[in-house]
Amino acid sequence: MAMIDGPRLAPKSGTARQLVVLLHGLGADGNDLIALGQQWQGWLPDAAFAAPHAPDPCSNVPMGREWFPLTLTDPREFWRGVTYAAPGLDAFLDRELARYSLPPSQLALVGFSQGAMMALHLGLRGRNAPAAIVGYSGLLVLEDRAGPDSLKPMAGSTPPILLIHGDRDDVVPVEMFFFSKAALGAAEIPCQWHLSAGLGHGIDEEGLRQGGLFLAQAFGLPSPVQG
Repeated sequence: MAMIDGPRLAPKSGTARQLVVLLHGLGADGNDLIALGQQWQGWLPDAAFAAPHAPDPCSNVPMGREWFPLTLTDPREFWRGVTYAAPGLDAFLDRELARYSLPPSQLALVGFSQGAMMALHLGLRGRNAPAAIVGYSGLLVLEDRAGPDSLKPMAGSTPPILLIHGDRDDVVPVEMFFFSKAALGAAEIPCQWHLSAGLGHGIDEEGLRQGGLFLAQAFGLPSPVQG
């Protein structure tokens, strides 16, 4: 697997005290999500943002990238996929934290769709336990033939988690959101959540606002003045 890289956004203040890594969905690339950093910079002035391109070309989208192949015909492909992509992404996180001389406790993972699957997987099982995980329109992938009990050893030591989903999502059905929320609950891992009424497969203004506020809180920053 090739070393991954992607666009970055320097902290607004000029000094990086936090790092937010944005993980795109299937068929997109890092340029698709780096704009989230521009939206959140006012609330997170000391955060550097990075949006790596997934390692492989997407078979269905000529110019897009994928973290792993996804056909939705084999239930085992989710676990196989996240474990395939995890080492390369973990290595990227190591490099980015070293770039800014930051500990994992100042890292947040934000993912959309397939990127949310990676954010949840790496945030709960990776080498770099982050300060927060935000998953937009995604899925918590459980180990093959394992239920939520497989997550119970992590209870009490997980970062804050926020799940956001549109109730009209026709790509990652809202049932996957309810499954993820229920699995975390069964494993006694707390999570916050927001369901966007009327939203399909995307991120709306309220979801953007909720995500930014959640990150500021997770980093221990003062509550942003909203206007």
